[in-house]
This record gives sequence, C-alpha cells and structure tokens, in this order.
Amino acid sequence: MIMIPVAQTPGIAISTITALTKKHALEVHTQYHTFKNAAVLASKGRRQMQHKRFISSNPDISPLTPPVLLHSKSPVFSLVTSASSQFRVASVSMWNSPLRRGRWMFTKLASPTDGQKKMCRMFSARSSLNQQSCSTGRPLPQVETPRPEESHLGEVPPQHRAFKGLETNFPCLSRVKDSGPEPEYDNITKGYKLFVRKQPFSLKLNDGVLPQLEVAYETWGQLNEDASNAVLVLAGLSASSHARSSVDNMNPGWWEKFIGPGCAVDTSKFFVICPNNLGSCYGTSGPSSTNVLTGKPYATTFPIIGVEDMTNAIFLLLDELGIKKLYASVGSSLGGMLSLQTSVTHPDRVGRLVSISACAQSHPSSIAMRYLQRKCIMCDPNWNNGHYYGKAYPKIGMKLAREIATITYRSGPEWNLRFGRNRISNDPPSLCPTFLIESYLEHQGESFSTKYDPNSLLYISKAMDMFDIAEGYSSLEEGLSRVKCPTMVIGVQTDMLFPVWQQRELANLLHKAGNEQVTFYELNSLYGHDTFLLDLNGVGAAVKGFLETEQRQTGWLTKHHTQVGKSD
Repeated sequence: MIMIPVAQTPGIAISTITALTKKHALEVHTQYHTFKNAAVLASKGRRQMQHKRFISSNPDISPLTPPVLLHSKSPVFSLVTSASSQFRVASVSMWNSPLRRGRWMFTKLASPTDGQKKMCRMFSARSSLNQQSCSTGRPLPQVETPRPEESHLGEVPPQHRAFKGLETNFPCLSRVKDSGPEPEYDNITKGYKLFVRKQPFSLKLNDGVLPQLEVAYETWGQLNEDASNAVLVLAGLSASSHARSSVDNMNPGWWEKFIGPGCAVDTSKFFVICPNNLGSCYGTSGPSSTNVLTGKPYATTFPIIGVEDMTNAIFLLLDELGIKKLYASVGSSLGGMLSLQTSVTHPDRVGRLVSISACAQSHPSSIAMRYLQRKCIMCDPNWNNGHYYGKAYPKIGMKLAREIATITYRSGPEWNLRFGRNRISNDPPSLCPTFLIESYLEHQGESFSTKYDPNSLLYISKAMDMFDIAEGYSSLEEGLSRVKCPTMVIGVQTDMLFPVWQQRELANLLHKAGNEQVTFYELNSLYGHDTFLLDLNGVGAAVKGFLETEQRQTGWLTKHHTQVGKSD
C-alpha cells in the first residue's frame, strides 16, 4: 500500500500526483471544488459532487470507467473507480483521524519500487502533516463504496418498520367541523329601545363619517323630575345593553345581580341606563348594521372607531333622554375605559366616576392578546375580508379567538383549584384535549362563537388598543386633570388582562393631577379579570357604598384590600 500525504488545508487544488511503477507512470489529475472551510465540508452530508475522470498516460491502461464521483460521507470522503487489471486504484479516502488525516491512500497489486518510495518521501516532505507515510503495499480485494439508497417520501425504512404510533384521525377537530351547519349570526332583536339620529355622525379617527347613528339601550328604575338620579352603566367588549332582565326581555342580564332594588346599583334610588357600544352587533351601529346608502351591511367598510367616539354617541343618547348631568358613570373593562373617557371629554356632565378593571391607556400585553384574537378571525377563510354576511360564517376563527380571550379573563389560581391536572377520561392520551382545562376552553369557545359578530370583535378590540387618555394632551396627568368628580378605581390582584398595577397607576395619577376625592380598592379575588361579573361581595359592596355615601369635600387617596370568597 502506497500512502501519499497531501496538504490538509481545505480548498487546495491538487494538480498532479505521480505514482511511479516499473515501466509505467500513472498520472492522476484531479481538481477539488473550493469550499470555504472544513466545517462547511462536514455539513454537506452525503451530497454527491462531480469530479473529473482519472486520465491515464499509459495506453496499456484503459480509460477509467465509470466517471469518478466524490461522495461526501462526513467526516470521511471516498473516491471509487477502476483501472486495468495491472493497476487498480481501490480507494482514495481522506480520513478524519489524527494519524491519517489529510492523506491519500492508494492500493497497488504489487510491491512498491524504490522510485515509488522516493516519490512518497518527496510528497511527505511537502505535506503540512510532516509525517512518515510510506509503507509496504499488499494486495487488497476490490472495494466499492455503497451508494446511498434512493428514498421515497413517506416510505418507512426497513429498520424503522417496527413502529406503532397514533391513528391520524382527530375527533376533536371533527367536532368543530361537524357540530352542525355553519350558522349566520343571530342578532338580538328584542328587549331594547333604539335611538336613531338621522344626521351624519363624525368619528375622530381617519375622518370617518356614518350616514346615520343608531344606539340601542335599556333602562331600569324611574328618572326623577330634575333628571338628577341617572346612573350610566357601561358594558365590556362583547356585552349588550341587556345588563338586567326586564319585562321586555326576561333573560338574565350580564350584571343581573348588581342592578335592581337594594342591589349595588339600586333601581329604587337610581334611573339606570345601559347603552350598547358603538361598533357592536346588539342594535347599535356596527359592521353588521345596514348602510342606508347601499342597503347592505357595512362589513369592513365600517369606519375605524375609538373609545371617544363611543362616548360621544352615548352623550347624544343622553341628550335625547333629557339628561344633562349623570349622577354617576360606572363601567368595567372596556366600560371602565368608557366611564373614564366620559369624565375627560364631558367633565361637567359626570357627578361620580367608577372605573373597574380598566386603565388610563392600553399597554402592550393586552394589545398583544387582542391582536391574536383578531388574527384568528381574519385567518379563517370564511371571514372573506369581513364580507361573510349571508355566506359561510367564520366560526372556527371566532371559536379560537374566544378561547384565547378566556385565558386572559380568568386566573391561574382559580383554575388550579377548579381543574388542577384532572383529565377528561381515562383514555390513552392523544393530540386532542386530555385535561379538563382544555375541555373548558373548548366549551367557552364553542358556546360563544355564534353569539357575537366577528367583525364587531375586530372593531371594538381595536378601539381598546387605541385607547389613551394622554392623546391630545402633553401627558396622562394633564389628560386626567380634567376629571374633577369623586372617583373610585377598583383593581384585582389576579387580573392578567388589566393587571392591578394599571389601576393603581390610574388612581395615583388622578390624585397627582389634583383630584382629592379618589378611592382605590384592590381586591384579592380568584376570578381574575372576570371578577367584576362574579364577585358580588367585593365589587358589589364597593360600588354600592361609593354611590350611596356622601363624598368628602377634601380627602386623600385611600386603598382597601378585600379578601373575597364566593361570589354570592
């Protein structure tokens, strides 16, 4: 065996290697492709690269066939070919070994001559390895490097055929798709009054204009003679004007236990008004409403709206009802933003302010969660750029959006107590829901998916993202300086959507801006953001006390902690 060392440096060109024999010389010409470095060579895997043929200078040696190919078998590269019966280049390999790295190994069927040994020593002297490389050759059997077997996509290799996996059917997805015909959204058509303003209604953002404005609302209690006992209750993102049951609609409202005789908002003392928000689908002008100019639903031609536009629409309703000043403006979540905005844009028309689980400006964490909800809807093929009315309904996108929202509405401590790691069944685990918490989220998404218009969710959630009291002012403090009335701010320690530090910030800024009648409640509740819907003892008692207690003429920021148990 003749060992001819070559330079180890990648990318070199080996122009000629001459192997001397007794009568003939075999000139081997080869050219390597240039590579950047050895790491690049090693990363190429088994990719084949074309190589020039060996050319024989002796007519007795037949041309080399088949063409010489370089197989990159990282970290070893081998070259296989054939010659005449007298000489055979059995293998040419670059060995990744401390002792053999950078050498070419030739096999000859005869012992090397002195000339061969001399030539070997000459190449060895020029090698960067500077190692002694000559040895006495011995016959070797013909070596053929096996080529990689052709693989077909999806075909299981023989060595992996002892495989047991999941069946590729997913009943959880089938339930989503086969849960019934794709319904059109069913708007609420009874139980509310409708205020219609047939003049154009200008919007703050993008210079938008609606040809006319409609506002759905419901009322409870009696308005006194001087219209001084009106309490405005403002709803969250997906809530309607139906805050409490009534003769016209006996179904329980979203704040059923908080409104009524002797309740937190006592209808024996106050005239309670709950309007449906602009952009919604429960009677007030929104994407699902009919554009009087076209006779078709607005869909996504509906202009972008902001929280200030919503409050302006509400005050047009109050003007229609003859209410010049509210006794109080009460709201939670989006409603808490709205109640704060009413006191900023109309400071002389609000007597008291209650803001629950809200903020002075939207922060990145809540913006991100609402963005994901919008993305789910807009990626549903049935959304059809918002023009799905009378067509296939984007139910799957709406369902996923609600599941994401549910995660932000409740709290981890509640779910630990309520669900833990309990499983749905004892069946073997699969990719479908295994735990009760997954089943709960799926149920919440499914039950809500057709109760609210997807386009309304897009528009109103975007309005929440854009909310910022500092807009139009030099700072939040300057904007909040317009709030002169007694104010109560309520936050919840387990709220993930509007963390309690945001309500604490709001209360501090109000006081810093000069409001001496600010009360701050920080509740310790298991229910997270949904505390305002469930915690009658904490939220209800605080609201009732604030509305029915004479306010101090001067005061200081107060802070109360309440340990909350059951909601009722």
